[in-house]
Amino acid sequence: MPVDPGKAEELRQIRRLRLAALLEATTLVLLVFVAVPLKHLGGLPQATAIMGPVHGLAFLFYLWAVMQAAGSGGWPKAVIARMVIFAFIPLAGFVNERLLWHQQQRLSI
Repeated sequence: MPVDPGKAEELRQIRRLRLAALLEATTLVLLVFVAVPLKHLGGLPQATAIMGPVHGLAFLFYLWAVMQAAGSGGWPKAVIARMVIFAFIPLAGFVNERLLWHQQQRLSI
């Protein structure tokens, strides 16, 4: 059975968004819960000097992936808004990834 090209592209977008969400959420957690305490409580400013730019790149990759999805159409504005808002809340990125996984599973059926 041939695969619908539109469906295949949407699956690629979801996979890309899931990867970006995991990277962004993981680096944010490491920055907020590991690097910042190491800087302020452990006197190791190198922790944020390293983790800050790593998270910045992950955040930009995530925003790029969200903009790609939004630009392709077919994504409700509420979902796009949720994906952007969740990027600013530690641990919410993992929730976002799980929601995208469920969407991927529904689309794969």
